[in-house]
Amino acid sequence: MTNSLRIQVAKDAGFCFGVRDAIEKARDTAREHGKVYMLGDIVHNERVVAELENDNIIVVDSLDEVKDAPVLFRAHGTVPELWEQAAQKNVTVVDATCPLVHEIHDEIKKLDAEGRKLIIIGDHGHDEVMGIQSQVSEAVVIANIAEAQALPKMKRAGVVSQSTQMIENVQEIIGILSMKIFDLRFVNTVCFPTRRNQGQIKDLAPNSDVMIIVGSFTSANTKRLLEVSLGMNPNSYMVESIEGIKDIWFEHAESVGVSAGASSPDNLIEEVVEHLKNLHVKARV
Repeated sequence: MTNSLRIQVAKDAGFCFGVRDAIEKARDTAREHGKVYMLGDIVHNERVVAELENDNIIVVDSLDEVKDAPVLFRAHGTVPELWEQAAQKNVTVVDATCPLVHEIHDEIKKLDAEGRKLIIIGDHGHDEVMGIQSQVSEAVVIANIAEAQALPKMKRAGVVSQSTQMIENVQEIIGILSMKIFDLRFVNTVCFPTRRNQGQIKDLAPNSDVMIIVGSFTSANTKRLLEVSLGMNPNSYMVESIEGIKDIWFEHAESVGVSAGASSPDNLIEEVVEHLKNLHVKARV
C-alpha cells in the first residue's frame, strides 16, 4: 500500500526581508549601471550567488577589482576599513547591510561608550560577527557555554549577539555571564525573523514524521534551524537541493515539515516541496 506525504511548509521559510532587500538592491543597481560588483557573496547560498552572476552582479575579493561600476556591501555588514578604502578609491558604494545588523553596530557602540567590557555571542570568523567586532576597539567573541564559563569575573560588561544565534544558546550563555559579571547589560539582538523561524520549527517538528531544512551548509542560520529541529525530532535533515533528499528518510513516514534558512530562495523551496509531493512511501501499519 502506498500513499502521498502530507507536507506542511513553515509560513516564513526562506528569505528574510534583509536578504530580499539586499538582492533587490543588487539587481536594481546592475540594471541602472550595466553591472555591479559584490564584495564577497551577498548571502550564504551558492544558488543565489550563481543566479545573480547571470544578472551582471560580479563577486570580487578586493576593491582593487572594482572598475567603472558601484560595489555592493553585503547583508552581513562590512568592517569600517573597507568603507574608508572605498572612499579613498572614490568607489561608489551601495550599502545592502541588513538594517537589523546596523542596529547591532549601534548597540555595541553605545555599550562601548558606557565604558563596559564588550562581549559578542556569535560564531568565530563569521562575516556578521567580524563586522560587529570591528565597530569597537576591543570585543570578546564567545560561541558556546564552555567559552562563557572560561571568561574571568568582571565588574561591568555589555553583551550583544549575532542576529541569527539560537535563542537557547544565548539564554544559557547569559545565565552563566550573570553569575560572573556584577553590572551586566544585555541587548537582545537576535533578530525577529530568526526568533520567528525557530518558533515555527518548534511547532512543526514535533508534529511531523520527518523535517527537511533547506539551505546551504555555509549558512549559519540554516544550521541553527536544523539544530532546533533535531532537538525536537531526530528525523530532521538539512539539504541544499533535491539532490540531497534520500527516499529512505520517508520509508515509514506519513508527514513531513519543511522550513528553510534566511538565505534560501523561494524557487529552491518550491523545488523541494514539488519533489516531496512526488514521493510515494510505504504507509505505516
